Amino acid sequence: MTTASLWQPLTVGRLELPHRLALSPMTRNRANPDGTPGEHAATYYRQRASLGLLISEGTQPSEDGQGYFSTPGLYTPEQVEGWREVADAVHEEGGHLFIQLMHAGRISHPDNTPHHRRPVAPSAISAEQDMHTAHGLEKTPVPRELGTEEIAGVIGEFRHAAASAITAGADGVEIHAANGYLLHQFLAPNANQRADQYGGSLENRARFVLEVAQAVADEIGADRTGIRISPAFPLGGLDEGGTETVRAQYRYLVGELAPLNLAYLHVHHLGDDELLRSFREVWSTALLVVRYGRGRDAIGADIEAGLADMAPLGRFALANPDVVERLRSDAPLNDVDPATLYVGGVSGYIDYPALARA
Repeated sequence: MTTASLWQPLTVGRLELPHRLALSPMTRNRANPDGTPGEHAATYYRQRASLGLLISEGTQPSEDGQGYFSTPGLYTPEQVEGWREVADAVHEEGGHLFIQLMHAGRISHPDNTPHHRRPVAPSAISAEQDMHTAHGLEKTPVPRELGTEEIAGVIGEFRHAAASAITAGADGVEIHAANGYLLHQFLAPNANQRADQYGGSLENRARFVLEVAQAVADEIGADRTGIRISPAFPLGGLDEGGTETVRAQYRYLVGELAPLNLAYLHVHHLGDDELLRSFREVWSTALLVVRYGRGRDAIGADIEAGLADMAPLGRFALANPDVVERLRSDAPLNDVDPATLYVGGVSGYIDYPALARA
């Protein structure tokens, strides 16, 4: 399965990592009602510290940023203290923590947020997605379009959350500009029909993402800032257009991000290798690639091919707290239990067996 390159050390920003694996961000829905990490969060991340770089579950930078129930935030003192416990646990085991900052935008429902207001988005266009709430499945509502003058405030929320992550002891943050959420919504023509400087041309649609990245890098340092993108992923009701439209949008975006010298670019990759190669040509720091549907035998393939520097693991790491040891020794892997992914509690969270107990 593995290749020699998978086990080579790598520098990412300020971090010296022992190998090319990492923990991919995954929503777990175990936070407390006030947005503090749940009681078992420190254990969950501690168990997976051998992955070296742990990228946390999506964490809202504000009340407006929350999409799902029981997701953590990073904008109150109590939330900072909760994340401090997680960061300390990871560091005690020799790992490093980047907290993913995720504003859900229109992928939300008033029943899931502290203030119960309508979600905000680039334009007043519903995602028409089913959303789990305390009252069962509900359709995402028509969001409120952010006013031009409000956008600086949202950027400020990302800046504040990034600073809060460092205060909590995290090693950095990942800006979530992927998977159908707010920053991705600004990039997608069918979700962004604005007539101001944040809509219309591909340059204008990229402006918000670039301004968030610049603000976060200014606040905590580019070498403590990563960003995630997912070109052409039809998540959250987004349609980014045909292949050439997507390529033009993301070549421009990545080309404009590259001079910031962020710690890494994290690509949730659907399969356009020509586009991925174009990123590799202009991106000088670490390139993380999660290839959609990638099996165990292909974990190291993109690194071996020169298309990536790191291979973050999602479900393999979720179900196997000792996945690094298992891959090194070619041991069997636990399977994910889909029924326990988002239900809360210990089951399917911190009770997956390690090899010694398997």
